[in-house]
Amino acid sequence: MRCRRRLALIAHDSKKDGLVRWARDRIDLLERFDLLATEATGVRLERDVGLAVTRLKSGPMGGDQQIAARIVEGDLDFVIFLWDPLLAHSHDADLKALVRIAVVYDIPIACNLASASLMLGALLGPC
Repeated sequence: MRCRRRLALIAHDSKKDGLVRWARDRIDLLERFDLLATEATGVRLERDVGLAVTRLKSGPMGGDQQIAARIVEGDLDFVIFLWDPLLAHSHDADLKALVRIAVVYDIPIACNLASASLMLGALLGPC
């Protein structure tokens, strides 16, 4: 039986270009995961990187909450959540809830590309 871990990716607009560059450099690793992303992040990863991604709603329309729900249901192993700490967000409560759920359920969550790189390599081991 082959094991594939499930990874969710979210990047705020100011962080999307960096995520795309990072993903291009790691496409061979990312292809080993089942990927989920919020809408605009998923579009960029599909179009600009060539990754297969299950797209959820945009963050402000409930995508962050959908990802939190997947954590609660046991359907995610890792979250990369590149949020912009220098901007105010209309759905700030959803962002905080997602981070809180990841912590409560002991799911690794990377909030910058340095930690994403470290965690990605660690999660490629046996399931």
